[in-house]
Amino acid sequence: MITQLNKNLLFSTFDVQDFDKLEEAISNMAPSMVEYYLSDLGSCNDEFYLNKKEVQNLINIGEYNIYIDYSENIYLEIKTNKENYETATLW
Repeated sequence: MITQLNKNLLFSTFDVQDFDKLEEAISNMAPSMVEYYLSDLGSCNDEFYLNKKEVQNLINIGEYNIYIDYSENIYLEIKTNKENYETATLW
């Protein structure tokens, strides 16, 4: 799932001024806090299509990818495990 993030909200959440400083700020935080913030930021937005040819830079954080495109739009991709190991009941 890919959602577009509000750039100002993202930067204020991680207390940075631009995308280049975001990776450093994330690496200095506890992983659980980063995941909490990213999950929260991505939960309130609609799903978007991202043309990955337009990606200028990428930050990978476990199951999260943060992209910035050449138009300075920022996207959050949350990788979900779509495999379903449950089987249907026989009765």
